[in-house]
Amino acid sequence: MNIQIFGTVKSADTRKAERYFKERRIKYQFIDMKKYGMSGGEFDSVLRAVGGIEKLVNWDSKSPDLDLLKYLADTRDQEDKVFDNQMLIRQPVVRNGKQATVGYCPEVWGEWK
Repeated sequence: MNIQIFGTVKSADTRKAERYFKERRIKYQFIDMKKYGMSGGEFDSVLRAVGGIEKLVNWDSKSPDLDLLKYLADTRDQEDKVFDNQMLIRQPVVRNGKQATVGYCPEVWGEWK
């Protein structure tokens, strides 16, 4: 497995995801979204794996950009806005190759080989 965890240090769910993999002695790479974020390829891969922008965005966020996102009609415009402001993404994003989850999903991670 080649696990990548995208999140922030302050995110409780990100810390829980790290603990999940540490306890099972599964190596992972942590990427701080505030400092580095996702590359374009990583973002597109995650977007496809989770099933679209609706599942990727943290709709409970208090960011003013979220209001604009709700009114953008074109899906590609929404994707571009989220890519430009990756703090709108629900955390953690956990990738394993072409598979990905958003949020804390130990039931899915347990099935990954």
